[in-house]
Amino acid sequence: MTDADVDGSHISTLLLTFFFRYMREVVDGGHIYLAKPPLFELVKPGRKSSVFIYDEAELDSVLDATIAKRQKEDLKVEPTDERLKQAGFMEMKRYKGLGEMDAEQLFETTMNPEKRVLVQVKVEDAEKADAIFNKLMGTEVELRKNFIQANAKFVKDLDI
Repeated sequence: MTDADVDGSHISTLLLTFFFRYMREVVDGGHIYLAKPPLFELVKPGRKSSVFIYDEAELDSVLDATIAKRQKEDLKVEPTDERLKQAGFMEMKRYKGLGEMDAEQLFETTMNPEKRVLVQVKVEDAEKADAIFNKLMGTEVELRKNFIQANAKFVKDLDI
């Protein structure tokens, strides 16, 4: 389990590389899973219920679907309001890391066997992680430079 942000992705890549290189049988046997913590929490007004969102694409999907549902039910949707309010939520929290959740939230979203989201790591995943790790952290500077130059234009939100 790592944070849901880019730092967590980096740590996951390091861990996958370790397992792939030094404990290959564990990967081959399908015994490695990544726990996926939420990146966002949408809070409804007047209730203690929340909706936990695991990535940007899901956030867009949930907001769009909720707005459409509210419009269909003839609930007031003010076009000048931000999307969060149009969807009927009062607050959105973005989790920078696991430490920002209290113990109850962490259990409900990431540890509870009935609700948690686990992604089984397959050999191809570990191979990709190993290749990326070699490219970005290896001794060949030219590989790293070429990768950064080729992919810099795709960066949308730089998490500094």
